[in-house]
Amino acid sequence: MIGAAGRDPTEAPEERRFLSTEEAAALERELLEDYRFGRQQLVELCGHASAVAVTKVFPLPALSRKQRTVLVVCGPEQNGAVGLVCARHLRVFEYEPTIFYPTRSLDPLHRDLTTQCEKMDIPFLSYLPTEVSAPRQLRGRWGMMPQGCPLLYLPSQVQLINDAYGLVVDAVLGPGVEPGEVGGPCTRALATLKLLSIPLVSLDIPSGWDAETGGGDSEDGLRPDVLVSLAAPKRCAGRFSGRHHFVAGRFVPDDVRRKFALRLPGYTGTDCVAAL
Repeated sequence: MIGAAGRDPTEAPEERRFLSTEEAAALERELLEDYRFGRQQLVELCGHASAVAVTKVFPLPALSRKQRTVLVVCGPEQNGAVGLVCARHLRVFEYEPTIFYPTRSLDPLHRDLTTQCEKMDIPFLSYLPTEVSAPRQLRGRWGMMPQGCPLLYLPSQVQLINDAYGLVVDAVLGPGVEPGEVGGPCTRALATLKLLSIPLVSLDIPSGWDAETGGGDSEDGLRPDVLVSLAAPKRCAGRFSGRHHFVAGRFVPDDVRRKFALRLPGYTGTDCVAAL
């Protein structure tokens, strides 16, 4: 009989650092069904650890006031929920997060997390500067542009984001979520993030990447400086070439790590993230 992760449980599995999409889903089911973790609990653990990873690379004492500002871009799926939690913890850690959440989920968990951020006075952007249509932006300055002409790639508009924030957290798409599935605003946001020169931190996988093969060269892919793998790295993380890669999976029980043959670095002291 083949186990949930697609291997014969009687055979000793070969240790590895990356999980396939099927194995990652099986690991999550193990946590939810066998260990009785709640979905909100997992999102909270991952979001907190993601914020801690940000503090490891961008420690507050070393940052100027402008560099403490963080733009957190959230999608409507589970990765977006993790981003909302990350933003809340960044505020607790005395950073200055702002959230762009263009396609809001009706899921009660997302709504609760949004309310928590709002109650903590974390600002929400109604649009990115690059998402304003050309006629509205240019009227009275250079005259009317042709209908439908966007400002998505206008350098001065991208520079507004570069000047306003010290870094960006990408929590738009998770494994198995295609850009077209979450609507135009998220797709346009990803196109904007590709143009920024400030550091980019992606949660779990870089948005637009295929969780199995990578796909950093695809139209909607990103090239983050920092990757925070949630629970365990996905196969696409093997193609990550940024400066820092963390795994946020200290909450994963040892038995589960052994079952999925994860060979990952140990966690130091009370750290909830480990550098890979």
